[in-house]
Amino acid sequence: MVRRHKSDEGEPGAPSPSELLPALDEGQRADLRQVGRVWGRATGDAEAWRRALPVNPSVGDYPETVEPGRFGRFVRIASLSAPSGVEALEETEEATERPSPRAAVGHRVRRIVLGHPLKSTAIAHERMRKSVALPVLSADALSSIAYGPEALITILVLAGAAGLRYSLPISAAIAFLMLAVGLSYRQTIRGYPHGGGSYIVAGDNLGEVPGLVAAAGLMIDYILTVAVSVASGVAAITSALPSLAPATVPIGLGVIALLLAGNLRGVRQAGVLFAAPTYVFILAVALLIGFGLADAAGRGFRPLPTPHLAGHEAAGLLLVLRAFASGSTAMTGIEAISNAVPAFRRVEWRNARTTLSWMIALLIAMFVGTVVLVHLDAVVPQSQQTVLSQLARHTYGSGLRYGFTQAATAAILLLAANTAYNDFPRVLFLLARDRYAPRMFLRMGDRLAFSNGIVVLSVTAAGLFAAFGGRTDPLIPLYAVGVFLAFTMSQAGMVAHWWRERGRNWRRSLAFNAVGGFLTAVVFITAGITKFISGAWVAVIAIALFILLALRVRHHYDVVNQATRLHPQAIEVPKRSLGRRSPAPGKRTLPEHIHPSARPDTEPEPGNRIESREDAPESEETPEEIHHLTVVPVAALDLAAMRALAYAASLEQPVLALHVSPTRDEAERFRGYWRDWGDHLPLEVLVSPYRAIVAPLVDYLEALHHQRPDLTLTVVLPEIVTRHWWHTTLHSHVAPRLRRALRPLPKIVITTIPFHIRH
Repeated sequence: MVRRHKSDEGEPGAPSPSELLPALDEGQRADLRQVGRVWGRATGDAEAWRRALPVNPSVGDYPETVEPGRFGRFVRIASLSAPSGVEALEETEEATERPSPRAAVGHRVRRIVLGHPLKSTAIAHERMRKSVALPVLSADALSSIAYGPEALITILVLAGAAGLRYSLPISAAIAFLMLAVGLSYRQTIRGYPHGGGSYIVAGDNLGEVPGLVAAAGLMIDYILTVAVSVASGVAAITSALPSLAPATVPIGLGVIALLLAGNLRGVRQAGVLFAAPTYVFILAVALLIGFGLADAAGRGFRPLPTPHLAGHEAAGLLLVLRAFASGSTAMTGIEAISNAVPAFRRVEWRNARTTLSWMIALLIAMFVGTVVLVHLDAVVPQSQQTVLSQLARHTYGSGLRYGFTQAATAAILLLAANTAYNDFPRVLFLLARDRYAPRMFLRMGDRLAFSNGIVVLSVTAAGLFAAFGGRTDPLIPLYAVGVFLAFTMSQAGMVAHWWRERGRNWRRSLAFNAVGGFLTAVVFITAGITKFISGAWVAVIAIALFILLALRVRHHYDVVNQATRLHPQAIEVPKRSLGRRSPAPGKRTLPEHIHPSARPDTEPEPGNRIESREDAPESEETPEEIHHLTVVPVAALDLAAMRALAYAASLEQPVLALHVSPTRDEAERFRGYWRDWGDHLPLEVLVSPYRAIVAPLVDYLEALHHQRPDLTLTVVLPEIVTRHWWHTTLHSHVAPRLRRALRPLPKIVITTIPFHIRH
């Protein structure tokens, strides 16, 4: 598996050069240089190709850095700057190809809902202080107080009043589990100070399949976080407003739609705005527990009489284990801080460990306090309202304080759902980076968010929410499996890490992680066995299917990489080329139809100016009237790209290679590979400010037309052609998209060079 120790699931940031342009090892670079020598013998003088260009390929550049605003995540960017005398490429408004007239209405709606595209440099990376990081990163864990204790009581009540007696000892066991897992994640932060999510830790230390198992658990966890949090949030609303209960599913789907739109716009994940609901919820629960215990103190802490309950099951070991597994879902989100260590202010790992300790202390206090209050007030689950709502009504009545508690609960649950939108797409990003998921999940959308992953999360969570009628109870079995599978794989990975590293205090760290791993494995196995029929089988099958699919995707990408990898024996070179011509003494090597006065560095005589592109008629009716420039977009230097370059060079017309890069670092890496190859053809690297491919290509070609409206531009595109239709989803579709985008423009020809994969 391909791994980067300093990456993490919580903060991967924008795609780095190695994600979109895989690094070449020394053997591959040696092959590239050998291929370049073969090309050099075929193409001759490289300078001839540069002198032959009828245009100046440099059309401007974007600013290197920007200053972030004080409060926002996004900042404004200055317009393109350009060298003197060269027409600049105009700043495009869109990050995708232009819509057809039929799609114009939908396009305008998209812009109204999502906003205009943002440049890659417009994102301001934030460092959080502990007081902000605590509520932002703890929202998922602390919000589970709204459904974790209720899930525990819901199972125990099946045994009637006899079963409820086990609530306190089971909650004590869960509190001990929280403490053990919290201490073990403190060791994870120490071992992975740059951030270590379950997928990275398990993959680094246990291997390919365990890493995928952890990723599957994480993805189920995040999908269920959205479904369960929204279900619990809607339940908090309908508990306060029972008249809305029949509309539970539409309300929940509407909430998921709002979360989808907000995250596609690029909602900030940190800051005071997102910190406030968590602090308000902590205050609400603290007041509820405080007032509830004060009331209980007035009667000597004697529990109220339990309502008559008809037991349906015996209060045996199996029931206790089921209740323990259900109540343990209150631990979900406990790993969030270890994922996001780089988001803290310096010293990052120390601040992260401190914040994790605070979160664990709050989680244990709130969980145990809630269960104790449930026991003292003899509250049992009801279909009409949540356990937390019953506690608030019993303590406050139906006044303002009750409304405050319910509003705070709904707010933090919706915030917890939103945290999954930050993490789920980034797990897909890491999987795509390692070629276990389609490469489309590498791409950031218009608003600097992983749009494809956000859409997948929303659709899946909405489907589950609707399928289960917006109820929390049937979702819990699926939730427990995913949560504790990820916990277990992460802790097992850390045990292997400490055993291999054996650094300072490694035995103590190994012991903490081993205890945490053992306890979470017990909960995972318990949940899998006791809740298998109740719905855990769905999660188990989903995990198996995910692993199988991920391995098949990786196999396909490996086959494609092997098929397109440079091999000097299989390389195609042009038999005839412009560079092999022998120039006359004292003259440039140019095609015969290109006169120096037509070149962009020479001003045409007055009266002989080239008319504008918009007014130039398409009147070429004989071969000698057509003036050519061939542009070859190149994503990577592989066999498919070499075939396209060889085809273009064999036409004996000026050729310009064009590489569209998402970052300047990636651009420099590609230039280095181009120099290794021998720099045989002119190259222009265009840094795309919107991470898009099609729109920058279209705008660049338009800019070339502004220089030479009389030119016919031939765009030669390498295209991977797969045998099976389902493999097409794993590859980009730049060629057909570019063809549609360029069709309205004059004097542009699209030529596709297919590269067939026999797999």
